[in-house]
Amino acid sequence: MSYMLLIVEPVEQRGERTLEQGHDVYDQMLRFAENLKSRGVLRGVESLNSPAKGARVQVRNGRSKVIDGPFAEAKEMIGGFFIVDCETLQEAVAIAEECPAASWCTIEVRKVGPCWD
Repeated sequence: MSYMLLIVEPVEQRGERTLEQGHDVYDQMLRFAENLKSRGVLRGVESLNSPAKGARVQVRNGRSKVIDGPFAEAKEMIGGFFIVDCETLQEAVAIAEECPAASWCTIEVRKVGPCWD
């Protein structure tokens, strides 16, 4: 089974770090990803840019609406994700507890599966 570990971080957090601190945090996450890869549980990992550099898309009644960032004020954003292979939710939670970002963010653990499940 696959689980997604969503890195949920305070929106202002990245702007409060120095460039050196930002590189240090990123390097910690790269080492964590390499560890998961060496254990054979990593399926995918990506870091995400700020929502201010993104877009939101809606299609209603055949009409598209695209909104460029920044978006409505939010307290948190998805800063990145890991997709890991685990047998149980408890195993995925244990991996999330190992994640360096758990000390400065929240790691949301979700099983990958169909939307009706």
